[in-house]
Amino acid sequence: MRIDGTPHRAGSYMRSAPGTYVWLAILFVTTVALHHMSPDFEADFLRQRSTNIHELSNDPVRVLFTSAMWIDGGLWLPYAVLFTVFHAQAERWLGTLRWLAVAGAAHILATLISEGALLGAIKRGAAPHSAVETLDIGVSYALAGVIGVLTYRVASPWRYLYLAVILVVYGLPLLTGRTFTDFGHFISILIGLLCFPLVRGRGKAWNPKETLSALRG
Repeated sequence: MRIDGTPHRAGSYMRSAPGTYVWLAILFVTTVALHHMSPDFEADFLRQRSTNIHELSNDPVRVLFTSAMWIDGGLWLPYAVLFTVFHAQAERWLGTLRWLAVAGAAHILATLISEGALLGAIKRGAAPHSAVETLDIGVSYALAGVIGVLTYRVASPWRYLYLAVILVVYGLPLLTGRTFTDFGHFISILIGLLCFPLVRGRGKAWNPKETLSALRG
């Protein structure tokens, strides 16, 4: 009798990226908690954990950490896919500490830069003063930073195609929407690209052509 090794392989894959799946488990628990809150309570609860200008002015360390433990919108499954495709790959490649450094840098720096830009817009009168309490919560800046650093995981010339795709995906919303979150996402990509020193000595880059050849036998 042949024993299906798929669960074993899945478990092994998850153990090879512990930070990714611990974070994802926390997001699952907090997402379930959100589904048990009333809409009004949820809005106030998340606002207190948001990295908006008001909360950053009062307790920046607390909100920078707590904002990364919640998902605005209550949809966990798409993030499970994105964490597996991008975060897990980056953690397996870079190691947990380097991966966390990239994700943390993108989350913190993109938040501060984008909120700083919003504050400047408020002072110029280009945004209402009420924007100081705009909800800004979630893990998308960290994800974008990791997507950016994974550019170096791909071998040339495929690397340039990957880079072009992510610049279009994150650049078009910035050109059309021009919100502070669009700006933050694009900044996160650039931060990931600036993390090049962390990828040195992390082994051979992935070549899609070699993978396709192996699959064909």
